[in-house]
Amino acid sequence: MTLSDIEEVVLLDADDRPIGRAPKSSVHGADTARHLAFSCHVFNERDELLVTRRALSKQTWPGVWTNSFCGHPAPAETLVHAIRRRGEFELGLSLDAIEPVLPFFHYRATDASGLVENELCPVYTARATSDLEPHPGEVMDFAWVHPDRLALAIEHAPWVFSPWLVLQAQLLPFLGGSLDQRAALAS
Repeated sequence: MTLSDIEEVVLLDADDRPIGRAPKSSVHGADTARHLAFSCHVFNERDELLVTRRALSKQTWPGVWTNSFCGHPAPAETLVHAIRRRGEFELGLSLDAIEPVLPFFHYRATDASGLVENELCPVYTARATSDLEPHPGEVMDFAWVHPDRLALAIEHAPWVFSPWLVLQAQLLPFLGGSLDQRAALAS
């Protein structure tokens, strides 16, 4: 039994209200139920942004470059607690200054294998307060980059990055996006 076999996620209705829970291992498939997640962008003391490459063993988007880390809060767990928990688990990082930057971000995307992500995925920023020690089952590579360079890479080669990072970059000012684009992305 793995950790994801016992982890549960919060299921949501079309209006993003909790309607139940399900084992994380059963949620992602060809017809993924809408559920609660989060995405976090971690900065260091030099204002560089951490990007990670997802391990090849990941169920969705294996080997793809993405934001610092993502995860799912457990039922009754606050998003900030879940962010601290996953930051420690995936990256060995202690985090501070955790702030919401896109509290109502949602997306639906299908990877090359046909697996679907369908998430209300509030986006946060945080500051690393410890050294990075990535979990090899989660992260196969990482880099600290200047946000302007990441924005340029996403603009010129979006296929290299996770679909949620590409969408977030269109909205996040530190990645060259504009919150004014929310209406355009929602339609």
